[in-house]
Amino acid sequence: MNISITKTLTPKEKPDENGLGFGQIFTDHMFLMDWSADEGWKDARIVPFGPIPLHPSSTVLHYGAEVFEGMKAYRIADGSIQLFRPYDNAQRLNDSAERLCMPEVPTEMFVEAVKALVKLDEEWVPHAEGTSLYIRPFLFGNDEVLGVHTVHHAVFAIICSPSGSYYPEGINPVRIMIEDEDVRAVRGGTGYTKCGGNYAASTRAAERAGQKGYTQVLWLDGVERKYIEEVGAMNVMFKIAGEVVTPELSGSILPGVTRRSCVELLRSEGYKVSERKLSVDELLKAMEDGTLEEAWGTGTAAVVSPIGELCYKDKKYTVNNFEIGPVTQHLYDELTAIQWGKTEDRFGWIEKL
Repeated sequence: MNISITKTLTPKEKPDENGLGFGQIFTDHMFLMDWSADEGWKDARIVPFGPIPLHPSSTVLHYGAEVFEGMKAYRIADGSIQLFRPYDNAQRLNDSAERLCMPEVPTEMFVEAVKALVKLDEEWVPHAEGTSLYIRPFLFGNDEVLGVHTVHHAVFAIICSPSGSYYPEGINPVRIMIEDEDVRAVRGGTGYTKCGGNYAASTRAAERAGQKGYTQVLWLDGVERKYIEEVGAMNVMFKIAGEVVTPELSGSILPGVTRRSCVELLRSEGYKVSERKLSVDELLKAMEDGTLEEAWGTGTAAVVSPIGELCYKDKKYTVNNFEIGPVTQHLYDELTAIQWGKTEDRFGWIEKL
């Protein structure tokens, strides 16, 4: 793939790495590539970061033709930069695109584009402990005509944002409310995709939970309203009587890259990990009889997020004395050690820049 590069004439001042936050600051450049049904992918380019022109009738604005990914670049001790499982992100973007009848981005092209942009803006990859460069590839339809139809024109774009440590004060458990009104997704829908509409539809329940003092919601399935699915924008795992249980990928749950990594790592170490249906009744029983030992969410931003309290129909349950459990801590330590190059990558997950 030939990528033309137009460097910015006004490079921005690099931010203080001790106050980066998340998704608030963006690097000097972005990647863009156009697609049409007649010509396929064309005009791969890296240009100065800035607004993307859109026709007012663009498909993405009216019919939500958009999918995205979230991944990171890490600066390791020797100063070099590496990516974590980028081919998995590329495949998931294409799985999402297929569901929304959008063009797929060839996997090698996806990874090459990510590498080229990160390489050009490598000075933006922070050095401070726990920091990283968050990478947001996204794909959207931009047909300039109203009417619901398969996308005939699209743009693949990548932007980057230096991000601070997710846990600057240490890993603290969060309080989660089990949602019994709204649902996130249903089988046969778009639940397994990373499309914007899934997240927009989840904000009402999250807002209600926030008003009650909870960090996020734990979703139940959309058919029977009884099976655990995801927590907020993360996958979820529970350690029940020594068994690690995570909801099976039934089509309404996002196949998280971090989720997959946790499952593979734990199984390699001899843990019993079950991907199966887990009813809210089974979870409540485990909380009541004390066999629920740990609970945590998994995702790119946080890696793991320990759950210290669950609330269902206004009844509250404390998990592991509101402390991070040993398996949760172990997963965080092991995965971040691989991501930041502090330990051997025995799984082949790392891609060097």
